[in-house]
Amino acid sequence: MSGHTQNLTLAIIKPDAFGSGKIGGVLGVLEEAGFKVRGSRVVRLDDRAAQAFYAVHSERPFFDSLVEFMTSGPCMPLALEHERAVPHLRDVIGATDPAEAKPGTVRALFAESKERNAIHASDSDDNARQELGFFFGHVDLIGAR
Repeated sequence: MSGHTQNLTLAIIKPDAFGSGKIGGVLGVLEEAGFKVRGSRVVRLDDRAAQAFYAVHSERPFFDSLVEFMTSGPCMPLALEHERAVPHLRDVIGATDPAEAKPGTVRALFAESKERNAIHASDSDDNARQELGFFFGHVDLIGAR
């Protein structure tokens, strides 16, 4: 993955959007924004996996509720390709709080609240590499350049 990651980033359709049938809508917004899906899977995180994935937040007051939420149902990690993958995805998903998200963004359209905000996105190229590796091996990423 090393030479390919700058154009790849990770998104996760979270349990709230997955469970309420919004996968197609979220994918539609992402594809309309120019992203190509290069990997996807459906997983149900257990406590250990969710704690490991969100370890960077382990000292934050919302950590336990985040882990509980992310283990509450299936979610869909996505490897997304775009020329400016990380910053473009951050723009397309919108602010963490859907009340502050720009119209037409994923969170403005599909999030229920600041905590149940429909989608996760990597926030830097380094985190994208690490987070993609958490869910996908090189062989899982189809056609990534």
